[in-house]
Amino acid sequence: MKITGLILAGGMGRRMGGRDKGLQPFRGKPMAVWSIERLAPQVDALLINANQNIETYAAFGYPVMPDRIGGFAGPLAGLHTGLLAAETPLLVTVPCDSPFLPDDLVARLLGALNERDASLAVAKTGDQAHPVFSLVRREVLEGLTAFLESGGRKIDAWYAALKVVEVPFEDEGAFANINTLEELNQLEP
Repeated sequence: MKITGLILAGGMGRRMGGRDKGLQPFRGKPMAVWSIERLAPQVDALLINANQNIETYAAFGYPVMPDRIGGFAGPLAGLHTGLLAAETPLLVTVPCDSPFLPDDLVARLLGALNERDASLAVAKTGDQAHPVFSLVRREVLEGLTAFLESGGRKIDAWYAALKVVEVPFEDEGAFANINTLEELNQLEP
């Protein structure tokens, strides 16, 4: 089954001092490039969701889509945009600030999604679900649109209406988000 990957880079970077997280240099290249390089081999098509620096993101070689819902409405707005743009039955999302995502992320999420006949598969380490690392069926678009139009923004509130499978991963570091300049500097070799 064909899958579109979506790099979520639509945030304001508040915790990064207002800097665009995906464009912050990390080990010699922008953080978003690490996510792109990890995800691209696992999917059939790739999109980037960004609301600023669109030309810079476009230079990475993939279509860039700003949120269709204004006001930096969060990752669900990015997912919504990705579902509207994707031409495949499935969409997987990863954030632009997670350079260590697993090479088998999509395969494992897809296996669980199909095995449980779920609408959405989400990565989990220990007791912690990582909702921005998820694989979703395009059929959820109508419900997501209604949720967002009613003012909903919380991922867990939206998930509550779906058949969700949590997929365990062992390596917590693979899902680490680099949210601050301090975290970025700590992870530099």
